[in-house]
Amino acid sequence: MALDFVGGSACVSVFLGLVVLDLFTFPVIKNHKLLHRKAGHDPYQGIPIQDTVKGAQDIYRHHRFRCLNLLLLICFINYTESYTVGNISIHVTGQQGENATLACNIEDRDIFHVILTSLGRNIPVCEMKNCSGRFFKKGSCDIFIKDLHLSDAGKYILRVFYNNDQTEVERQIRTYQLHIHDEISVKTGEELKLDVLLINADKVEKNSSGEWTEVWTRGHGVQNDRLDDSDGNLTINKFKSTDTGTYRVLDSEGEILIMVTVTESGTQSVGERKDGTEHMYWRVGLPVILVLVLVGVIVFVVIKKRQRLNEGYSQGSQSQVLDSL
Repeated sequence: MALDFVGGSACVSVFLGLVVLDLFTFPVIKNHKLLHRKAGHDPYQGIPIQDTVKGAQDIYRHHRFRCLNLLLLICFINYTESYTVGNISIHVTGQQGENATLACNIEDRDIFHVILTSLGRNIPVCEMKNCSGRFFKKGSCDIFIKDLHLSDAGKYILRVFYNNDQTEVERQIRTYQLHIHDEISVKTGEELKLDVLLINADKVEKNSSGEWTEVWTRGHGVQNDRLDDSDGNLTINKFKSTDTGTYRVLDSEGEILIMVTVTESGTQSVGERKDGTEHMYWRVGLPVILVLVLVGVIVFVVIKKRQRLNEGYSQGSQSQVLDSL
């Protein structure tokens, strides 16, 4: 972490040098003047000591002005290196629940440390295989993010420290803009909660007919009575078909943080549809079964009656033959 403040340390060093110059320059000049006069070889003989000290003050002010310029130059170089090298953002897109990689795209070098920050705070990066976090160092300096959350969206700054050919410590900076996408299917009449009101979110827009309209803005809240914002959630009460569409979350710079596509799943859940299908089977199948049973019974009765008639006819014929004999 201390390596991140190399330029700042240089600024502090020059500033301390100015303080030391203030403390010791005047006493040394004045004592040197008095010693020359006591020794009898004063090069400024005849000149009041106040004038010589005044001249020394002018010389000192000139040197201090040059030192101050040096201090400002060092601080400016450090500021420029820290904030303009990573000025071009690398856009990375990921799906919620999946993985994403922040590629550093730095040639193989003796990289020994990486620092990842977002919203001014350090993000712990696991550099070991057995680690319980979601941010991992992959390869030389790539950052692998596991199981993306909507709250992961935003700007990231990666500082990579390495040794150059002269074994001197150098640093490169990469800036990323991570966008998270998601898809949600909602049943009509249900409540929909979108966990999209991040700390860096500035507004939420909806697109359902080719035009983007604001549904929430920071400082003004929701734009619809059926919407509610609380605990970082944008809630749609009693979901309707008109609520379907794409919702996007923008930061104060207009960068897209999150995009959520919302679709309508119908009025019945999977369990309800299954129960309804089974009920339909019983309503249609039971009468068919009863009809088949009834037809079977009728056929059975008819067959039995015919068998009895045939048996009676056979017995009657035999009696008539015997009587004739």
